Amino acid sequence: MINILSYICIGIGIFFWFWGTFPLMGKRSVLFKLHSLSVADTLGSILIVFGLLLKKPSEWPLLLLAIITLAIWNTMLGYVLAFCSGEGDHNEPQS
Repeated sequence: MINILSYICIGIGIFFWFWGTFPLMGKRSVLFKLHSLSVADTLGSILIVFGLLLKKPSEWPLLLLAIITLAIWNTMLGYVLAFCSGEGDHNEPQS
């Protein structure tokens, strides 16, 4: 039963990876595309690592660290890329 649940989590994670790439082909703004991709990638990666956690519970410290790192890193990377993709000079004072 655990193997089936593990494969389901991994499969859903891979589905999220592919699902996040479809908005890249649309005609929406870069920020919308980036947000869709980063959310789907983060959820997919966390589900894949969770599926691995179900298969190898003896490795829980490393896999839990991977889940936490994915959540923090992908979130911060999305914010940084969104900030850098904005127009204009961000160092100018606003008047």
